[in-house]
Amino acid sequence: MEPQGTGDVRRAAVVGAGQMGNGITHVFAASGCAVTMIDVSADAVARGRDTIACNLDRQVRKGSLDAAAAEAALGRIATATALDAVAGADIVVEAATERPDLKFGIFADLDRLAPAGAILASNTSSISITEIAARTRRPEAVIGMHFMNPVPVMQLVEVIRGLATSDDTTQRVMALARALGKVPVEANDYPGFVANRILMPMINEAVYCVMEGVGTPEAIDTVMKLGMNHPMGPLTLADFIGLDTCLAILEVLHAGLGDPKYRPCPLLRKYVAAGWLGRKAGRGFYQY
Repeated sequence: MEPQGTGDVRRAAVVGAGQMGNGITHVFAASGCAVTMIDVSADAVARGRDTIACNLDRQVRKGSLDAAAAEAALGRIATATALDAVAGADIVVEAATERPDLKFGIFADLDRLAPAGAILASNTSSISITEIAARTRRPEAVIGMHFMNPVPVMQLVEVIRGLATSDDTTQRVMALARALGKVPVEANDYPGFVANRILMPMINEAVYCVMEGVGTPEAIDTVMKLGMNHPMGPLTLADFIGLDTCLAILEVLHAGLGDPKYRPCPLLRKYVAAGWLGRKAGRGFYQY
């Protein structure tokens, strides 16, 4: 199948080559857009490109992509280890670690290095777009573009307007998300937006159930899968997301909304302190 193209976005840049960054790069390239994947670590960039190649291969084996299209997609991807590689981009999507200080610094640099007309988007799952935009001189062109993991498979993109985000920026990003084969849903800039405002308290409550001995992780996940028809139990999902990421999002919710119902479970803090971060660490609520 030929890519449909991405409208007025001809060149994209993605900052971060991790799980989310390489997934976002993948969907841009597969949709016909030239994209530069940037990470300070050359090893991370190499691993990210290898992951994209493997995922494209998987799509070919499943018959959802032909071999020529996969090869063409890989050919649209450039890599870099310095932020000045955003110089020709129509949109930059930041997918760095979920830390406010890190994102604020990146956006101040992107504002200086990206073309004047470029949209600056963040894949943040909970940090205020308004606060991120305030670090730039173009707050009207700053927006949240929160992809779901795994990016090549999941259809949803939360599009988050900051206080100053313009209608034009929002409309362009909604159209871009559709061109990438996604379903965009607009949300306003409150802690956790929609997805994590609802998901993280559920995961947190599941962790409390483990801590209080209400049930084992297997029992809790089975109840949610079979009783509520969830495709994945909350503790399996937490391990997949990363327990450190879950904790970071809950802390944003707790600080931003000030409600004790968002207080991270002490057992979650303990697991993160122990380095039991879930699937990526080989151990979380389950062993991998």
